[in-house]
Amino acid sequence: MPIYEYRRPDGTTFELQQSFSDDALTVDPDTGVPVERVLHAPAVHFKGKGFYSTDYGTRKRERETLAAAEGSKQGSANGGGPDKPAEGKDGASNAPAKKPDGAGKVSAKT
Repeated sequence: MPIYEYRRPDGTTFELQQSFSDDALTVDPDTGVPVERVLHAPAVHFKGKGFYSTDYGTRKRERETLAAAEGSKQGSANGGGPDKPAEGKDGASNAPAKKPDGAGKVSAKT
């Protein structure tokens, strides 16, 4: 059986265990003053396909975001950018090497 919270007009509250089928109280059983049921928002956490862990704030998520930001700063500090690929420690580019003109072409003469 659930426990319901009720509020008196003076702001004080009390809890009462009631069945689902019982009607909500309109008066305090002890004092006879009018009361109203207090409703609280339920804690809901959606899980499964279509919901992302980034939708919910956590300390772990903050650390991951910071680490990603640090990683992007290091990539741009090494000379990388949107137009130019980052270079490694030895100065070599991470971009694939270009083939000289005519390399890899097959000529079919009959």
